[in-house]
Amino acid sequence: MKVRGRCHCGEITYEADVEPGSVNVCHCRDCQMLTGSAFRANIAAPADRFRLLTGKPREYVKVADSGARRVHAFCATCGSPVYSCAPQDPKTYSLRLGALSDGDALGHPAREIWTKRRFSWMPKLEGSAQIGGQP
Repeated sequence: MKVRGRCHCGEITYEADVEPGSVNVCHCRDCQMLTGSAFRANIAAPADRFRLLTGKPREYVKVADSGARRVHAFCATCGSPVYSCAPQDPKTYSLRLGALSDGDALGHPAREIWTKRRFSWMPKLEGSAQIGGQP
């Protein structure tokens, strides 16, 4: 399915092809901190089907305790998260569901990960696979 996305101010726009029904919700501490919320909802887009249309995101490279590196791209003007990906030759881009014009059409999340970090007041999503840590 073709999706279009943008940052809040509209400086960065993009399009991608994604697979409906493959939305992921992550409750890890990094996702909580990077969104300022209880979780992050993402959908993967193959690198060859992701295209920036306008703007150039600013990038921040997060280094995990394991040493793994992950690029987090965001708008330098409004701060909206745009995507994350591997730092070298990414195979996929993890797009932020809230930045997509038709995110609701992508369906119910397929899985929740890092559920051991889910806030106690946050109910689990019925019908979504529940994974305690990193799959």
